[in-house]
Amino acid sequence: QVQLVESGGGLVQAGGSLRLSCTASGSIFSLNTMGWYRQAPGRQRELVALITGGVTTTYADSVKGRFTVSRDNAKNTVYLQMNSLKPEDTAVYYCWGAPYWGQGTQVTVSS
Repeated sequence: QVQLVESGGGLVQAGGSLRLSCTASGSIFSLNTMGWYRQAPGRQRELVALITGGVTTTYADSVKGRFTVSRDNAKNTVYLQMNSLKPEDTAVYYCWGAPYWGQGTQVTVSS
């Protein structure tokens, strides 16, 4: 059993940056693909970024060039560096590593 705990969310002005962290209670070495999803009010949960094997990354078109996903297996942690934030990035961000989900962390971007 693995528990995923996110941190790093908060309130930031448009154009600012945040770094989200997702720390696992156990080893993430066996979780080949991990990543981040987000859900805004009234909308479905959507993919933000994935990282596979620590090398291959996938991004939603809306965040390409602004967000970077990375992982540190030694620290059992996955990161999401978010730059040039926009109000439309406001959502609850969830860490994912099948079949596990984190509890979510709120990101609010003010205009």
